[in-house]
Formats: sequence, C-alpha cells, structure tokens
Amino acid sequence: MQSVPSHLSFERAPMRVYWEITRACGLACRHCRAEATPSADPEELSPAEGRALLDHLAGFGDPKPHVILTGGDPLERADLWDLVRYARSRGLLVSVSPSATPKLTPEVIHRFKSESVEAISLSIDCATAERHDAIRGVPGCFDRTLAAAHAAADAKLMVQVNTLVSAETLADLPAVHDLVVRLRAARWSLFFLVSVGRGTVLQAIEPDEAERLLGWLAELPRGDGLPVVTTTEAPHFRRIVLGKRNLPVVAAARSGFGVRDGNGVMFISHRGEVSPSGFLPLSAGNVRDESPVDIYRSAPLFQSLRKATDFGGRCGVCAFHAVCGGSRARAWSATGDPLAEDPLCTYDAYGKAPAEASPPASP
Repeated sequence: MQSVPSHLSFERAPMRVYWEITRACGLACRHCRAEATPSADPEELSPAEGRALLDHLAGFGDPKPHVILTGGDPLERADLWDLVRYARSRGLLVSVSPSATPKLTPEVIHRFKSESVEAISLSIDCATAERHDAIRGVPGCFDRTLAAAHAAADAKLMVQVNTLVSAETLADLPAVHDLVVRLRAARWSLFFLVSVGRGTVLQAIEPDEAERLLGWLAELPRGDGLPVVTTTEAPHFRRIVLGKRNLPVVAAARSGFGVRDGNGVMFISHRGEVSPSGFLPLSAGNVRDESPVDIYRSAPLFQSLRKATDFGGRCGVCAFHAVCGGSRARAWSATGDPLAEDPLCTYDAYGKAPAEASPPASP
C-alpha cells in the first residue's frame, strides 16, 4: 500500500457546514445529540441573522462549503424555505435533515426537489418498526421514514440513510444495509455513538467490535445502484478502506479523507455558537459576534484540531493520522481533551494486525 500523505488539512474552508436551524422537534430520540424539545428556543437565530450567516458562509469562497440544515427538525422552522432559497441564491449547495414526523409528507419531499435541495437524510437505526421506534421514541416513525424514502425516490431526490451504531443496534446492521439497498439510497452513513446529549443513555460498542464492523463495511459490494458507505465519528474506517482496496493516495484526498471534527467540518448551533461538530460541543465563538469564516480559520480550537501530529497517544504518532486522526468528539467525551487518543480504535501505531472483518451477529 502506498504511504498516506503527511498532511490533509482544510485550513481555508470546511467541506461541510452543519447549521442547527432549530432545536424544535416532534420526536424524542434516545440518542439525540441536540436534546431536542417540542418548542423552538426563543434565542435561536432570527430570519435576518440566518440570511446574514449564509452570506458569511458564501464568503468562504470557491469551492463553497456544502450547508446541511439540521435540527431538531428543520421543518419546525417557519422560514425554512426562505433559507433554502437564499442559500441557493448565494451559490451554496444545501441539504436538509428532516425528522420523520407527520410534517414530512410526499408534498414536502417533492418541494425539496423543486427548491433545488441537493439531498435529504433519513434515519433508520434498526430493521424493524418495533426496534427503530423504541429508539426514536415515537410509534410510527419507522413507517414514515420508509414512506419518505419512497417519495424521495419518486421525486428523484438523493437520500442518505443515517444509522446509529451502538450496542443496541449492532446486530441489526446487516438487515439495515439490505433495507438501505432496497430503498435505493445513495449513501449509508453509520454514526458511531458518542456519549453526548441524550446519547449517554445508550451503550457504545467495544473497540474490537468496531474494528470487525468497519472491516465488514469495507468489504460490502460496491457499484451502480448500491449506496456509498461512510462513517461519522469513526474515521479509522479510512485506514481499513485504504488497506483492503489498496487505493492510491490521490483517491484518499479526493474522497475527503482527512475530514474530521474541526478539519473540513464546522457546526453552528441554533443560537449561533460555532463548534468543530455537533458531537463536540465546545464553542469557538458565536456568529452574532464574529464571522464564522474567521472563527473557522483562526480560532485556537479549530487550529489545534487541524494539527494531527499534536494529538495524544496513538493518534498523534499513527502513520494514518493525516487521513484519520481519530474521533475528536469521542476523545473529548472520554477524557475531556479533544486532542486525546480515540479509545474506539484498536490499531497499534507500531503495526499490530487489526481484527478480521465479520458482520455483526443477527438478533
């Protein structure tokens, strides 16, 4: 395998900006990062502040970051469509992460397409309604999610399926993958649990389980009609992909390898607080006081997260630190230090062979 580049950094601009436009949501998910509530926070950014924020984000220059409107539930915000249109007028690509509530109708799905929304994300954590709805906290959520996915396919709107990876969902993942394929989703993103927000009530998988799961994911069939598989808060998937597929270094760079909390990713809360990601809720500033461009480029927190050689433990000395770097959110959750070692990774920086790939056991 070719050696990885020594530095993959996104110093000038993030690839993706996640803006939590509201925390209002009709669900009560057991693992909710945002600890969403039924009603909007009166201190969330106003419509005028939202447009000003989008102006600033366009100011990153070309290529402009992809803006993901998230929550809570973006459909709970009255000016959602105005924000989408304004972002598009500023040359920003926009995706939306709606919740599977009765507000997510086929008409809304088709409007996403007509308003030039790039994609939507839908969450499927388990392969049956009973298990999925138990995690999401509202009966009927699973069926509404499937209906939304079918409506998106009808509208020719790209769908990313997000799936929580925890001890409670691990055994369901092969069946969830089969379902994602049947739904013709473009991407399957697996969110490895970080104990923040309400996620503290769930149990993370063990490091050896994570290593085997990532190996299995890397060996899933690929090609036309099959979803691209990605991970969130498990960047060591990239190490495994490089090894199993013998990808050239240029492919690693083009695939966004090296993107992690604060390096290629920025999160803006409903109140305007700027963090490295939604799972790493350390504020580096507020868009009400300063430009998010300046915060991203100059804040000490963001600058430190772009220096993988300064990370602690194995993460700092690992040969894969440039394309991986470990989950900064999990390091912070486990130790209080966002630059510490990611405890989920089993890889020995001095060359220990990883665990063999195997699918999770079925329930």
